[in-house]
This record gives sequence, structure tokens and C-alpha cells, in this order.
Amino acid sequence: MKKIVISTGGGDAPGLNAVIYSVVHACYRKGWEVYGSKSGYAGFLDIDEMVRLTLRDVEGIYSTGGTILGSTNKGNPFSRPVENLAGEIQIIDISDKILRNFERMGFDCHIAIGGDGSLDIAHRFAQKGMPVIGVPKTIDNDLEMTSRTFGFDTAVSTATDALDKLHSTAKSHDRVFVVEVMGRDSGWIALYSGISGGADVILLPEIPFDMEEVCNKIADNELRDKDYAIVVAAEGAVTKDGQVFNKGHGEVGRDEMVLGGVAEWVASEVRKRTDKDSRTLVLGHLQRGGSPTTFDRLLALRFGAAAVRLVEERNFDHMVALKDSQMVAVPIADAIKERKKVDLSSDKILTAREIGICLGDNPEKQEESIT
Repeated sequence: MKKIVISTGGGDAPGLNAVIYSVVHACYRKGWEVYGSKSGYAGFLDIDEMVRLTLRDVEGIYSTGGTILGSTNKGNPFSRPVENLAGEIQIIDISDKILRNFERMGFDCHIAIGGDGSLDIAHRFAQKGMPVIGVPKTIDNDLEMTSRTFGFDTAVSTATDALDKLHSTAKSHDRVFVVEVMGRDSGWIALYSGISGGADVILLPEIPFDMEEVCNKIADNELRDKDYAIVVAAEGAVTKDGQVFNKGHGEVGRDEMVLGGVAEWVASEVRKRTDKDSRTLVLGHLQRGGSPTTFDRLLALRFGAAAVRLVEERNFDHMVALKDSQMVAVPIADAIKERKKVDLSSDKILTAREIGICLGDNPEKQEESIT
């Protein structure tokens, strides 16, 4: 008999429940017990937050968004903010307590479902002796070593649907709409949805943008009797002068900025430079919600089943990954080493340029300056 515990950490993503469903069913066929730790690692600190998962508990959840276990991006056991008696915030390390409770509860393996932050925590626990298997989850698709993460396809579909709807209202009022999408400092969502949704301009973190080029594209539209434009901006887009847009900082004890505001800035600049009526739409957490697409649902189910196979093989401190349409095991350390960026030589970038989408730069000018 094996005793497995699952946790879902970081931001939620469509497909989390499908992974849980798959793990529970695959374990049940082997005669293993499965438990779920609520809200990340809360189940290791409070027994009421650790729940037994049976086939009945996961019935039909593969098609629903969110996670039945709940999730949090404020639960790093290695750096937990706690208020002391004096009202001051102190950062403490409770990882040893969690490891002791993991062992006392008799678990054989921890299947950690999450993005780079959650998998970094899982890897640190693996280094302390906890048997861990990682499952890659992020709508941003920015994890190395896997060609896709579940949640990404659904987020792109949500963004594309929004762009489709904006075309009619933008055309009716001769407006410029600037749509801000998630992705942190990787432009995958912006690129995929922008191409699929007929954007005129796509601003990626990987290509510092020039407002002059953006406005030139809008002016070019008018020369072709198209009096409106759709601009898709990744939240981590950066100007050619290096300006990054953020709303402050995240949780206590972390240095990571909370990105946002690029759409409002771009729309303001468009108004100043072109006198066009410009509006913004920030899709935000809408991209995290809803039922997973068929692609994400199938990918999540495959990840869950593959994770159980890795448990059986005792291939710990590894993450399941999609490579060449196959499920493979890769070291978690390699997957979290750095965030995966859009390849600027990829056919998708070439496609965008060849169908007339402006990426905020002017490759022809750059080539002239080089020559």
C-alpha cells in the first residue's frame, strides 16, 4: 500500500481538477490511498486541512475550473511571514515542521502541482528528503523542459474570444482598444491570442516596443480605410527605454513586482500621438477561470497519470513534461532554472510579421542600422 498526498499551489489554472481526478483514479487502480492538502501546504499544518480523496470525491471534476483543494501563492514554508507580539512581521522557516508531519502521516510521496514558484518549493523539500513528483501548471506557459503547461490553451482561448468580440465594437466607434493579458515576463499568451484574434499590434516582453512604431501601424490602418485597431499587450511588455509597468509588490517577503498598467499607458500615448479614441481592457483573472479546453483537459489527465507512473518508478525530484507529444520525466531543478521565453526566430513570430502584425519594432530599420 502506498499513501500519496497532492497539493495545488500558486495561481489557479484550468485543468487542476483534471490532474487530481487522474491521480486519484490511477492510484485507486493500484490500491493506493490518496490525500489532498488544502491551500498548498496547509494540510501539513492543520489535520482538518488534509482530506482523503476517493473516487466519489473526484467524480466529474475533470471538466471544472479551479481546484477542489484550493490554492495559494502566499504559503511558502521556507519564507513565511508571521506577525509577532509586537505587531512586527517576521519571516520564518517552517519547512522542518512540514517534513516531520509528512513523515508522521505516513506519506510515501508528494505530488506537487504548480508553476515555477511552487515547484521550487517542492524541489527544496526534495533536497530535504521528501519524495516529490512535480506536475507543471501555469497559464503563462513559461516553464522550461516542457513544450506546454496545462492552463495555457484555455487562457489563450479566453483571450482570443475577447478579441473577437472587441473587433465589432472597435469598428463601430473607430476606436483603438488596448487589451492587457497575463504572462508575466513571457509573451506566450499575447502572441498566440494576438495572432489568432486578428490583432494589429502585439507587444511582447521579449521585444522592447517603440510607441512610434505602434502609432505608425495605427496610421497605416487608416490609409487602408481601417479606422480602428486592436493592440494586445502582455503585462510584462517593456518600452525600448526599459520602462516596466507594475502596480507595486507582491506578498510580504517577496521582491517580485505585481505587473500591470501597460495597457493604460499605451492607450494614453495613442490618444496623445494620434488623437484617436483609445480604450483599455484588462482581462486579468478571467484568463484563469472556466472549464479547461479539450487540449488542456487531456494534457492534465495525461500529466496526472504520468505522475503516478513516476511514483511507482520512484523517480523523485522529477517533473512530468510534454516533449515531442510524449510524457517524459525531467529534473525539477532544470525546469525551474529560468523562465521560458518566446523564441524570436520561431515560425509564430515570422507568421505575425508576414501577415502584417506590428510587434512594436521595425526590423527593416534595424537591418538598415546594422548595414
